[in-house]
Amino acid sequence: MLPNISLDQLLLLDIETTPGVASFDKLPERMKPLWLDKNAKTAPESADGEDAYADRAGLYAEFGKVVCISVGFFYVENNRYQLRIKSFADDDEKIVLNSFLELINKFYIKFPRFQFAGHNIREFDLPFICRRSVIHQLSLPQPLQLHGFKPWEIPMLDTMLLWRFGDFRHYTSLKLLTAILDIPTPKDDIDGSMVGKVYWEERDLDRISSYCQKDVIAVAQLLLRFKGVPLLQPEEIVYIK
Repeated sequence: MLPNISLDQLLLLDIETTPGVASFDKLPERMKPLWLDKNAKTAPESADGEDAYADRAGLYAEFGKVVCISVGFFYVENNRYQLRIKSFADDDEKIVLNSFLELINKFYIKFPRFQFAGHNIREFDLPFICRRSVIHQLSLPQPLQLHGFKPWEIPMLDTMLLWRFGDFRHYTSLKLLTAILDIPTPKDDIDGSMVGKVYWEERDLDRISSYCQKDVIAVAQLLLRFKGVPLLQPEEIVYIK
């Protein structure tokens, strides 16, 4: 697979999101009925929209926020792929988004034909980033001006779509895909459903960043597996502060 894809032309990414405030009662009054309406339409099985806020608000850009964006870059050394990893994490979402958008602009200058890469980034990560950037009145770089593309022209390599092989009814999690393709991944002390609690109750951004970076590494390993080349060894992953 991927015979025409140059891995060093990819910008790998993953984001972690949380509810915008710690609990439903912390929402501005004008937003409370809007959340209840949103939840009733998207999760009608939910008995209590107020209780659902802590678990579900981070899924929606209108009610959640980005607390971490991790990115990865392939490069070749000693005839083997290596990976650089960098994370942007902050309580101030605007700082996180601004840092990421600045990185995109720099990457675009160096690699004008680069593609974003990640798992389910077409349906979640990139739309979430774009919506939150608009909310903060941040200018979107040219590579994120996605409205002008036809669906098949969007410069994006989504490992979930690759695994679908055209079957748009099929969903496979990153965790399942790495398991069935025999890709070793470190055991996590948290999962995506726990990020909101870790953030609002423990205020542990370092723990969230570590979890986010592991997903970027998992995507990198998937792409290497799809391409039929050796997987990364731990010493071939460089973490940039």
